[in-house]
Amino acid sequence: MADSPAKRHLVRARAAQAAAAAASDQLMDGTSIYEQTMLQLANDKGRLKNIQSNAGKAVLKTELLPTYDAYIDGVLQAGRGATDVVVSTLMLWHIDAGSFARALQIADYVIAHKLPMPDSFQRTTGCVIAEEIAEAALIAQRTGVSFDLEVLDRAQQLTQAEDMPDQVRAKLLLAKARGWLATGSKEDPPPCPVVQQAVEDLRAAITWDQACGGKKDLENAERLLKKLAESLPPASTEDVAATGDAPSGTDSNDNA
Repeated sequence: MADSPAKRHLVRARAAQAAAAAASDQLMDGTSIYEQTMLQLANDKGRLKNIQSNAGKAVLKTELLPTYDAYIDGVLQAGRGATDVVVSTLMLWHIDAGSFARALQIADYVIAHKLPMPDSFQRTTGCVIAEEIAEAALIAQRTGVSFDLEVLDRAQQLTQAEDMPDQVRAKLLLAKARGWLATGSKEDPPPCPVVQQAVEDLRAAITWDQACGGKKDLENAERLLKKLAESLPPASTEDVAATGDAPSGTDSNDNA
């Protein structure tokens, strides 16, 4: 049966039913919808193996991912954390395809239920999310391409309690700080609270990893913060210094 709204609804309902019936200490393995989706995943992996280019693989993953949306939606809606290789694999595919918001939506479920990563992966879920999104953001920033700050902020929120190498945590903080600083320009710099948050993220990044590459960024950000503070009326300067206001949705206690 060709893909259709009716088929997607059926897949979503069957996935939700199977996920709701399997407890966190069980496997999704054995349910018909899971077996069908695993078969589809195996076929698609075979197609990917025929492509050598990572960029080419990402393009194909972008084309394939929508066919799994109904299954993922059903599991996220009703799942209780049963081991599900489909979910963790598709989370990674969304990262590879640059679909970071969807990847983080899935990661929220994977991390909350401590689902295992596919066997070929040595890194933990938190480490993969933090590192892959940080890398993508840093590459975009170096090439002058904008990167969604909400994605970076959400990635940090999801992974701040997860175990990972210090260098990875520093890399995410560095990407986040550079993202905040890039919201302005030399002629129209970001507001003082935004720069303050960037300074705090850069300091935390350097604390985690002295070689993260953020020292020059910190010098420039501190210089900008001082300049902005000097241009504020006395009351405003005191407020910023006293409250350490940060942009909405950020956590200025990254290295606690």
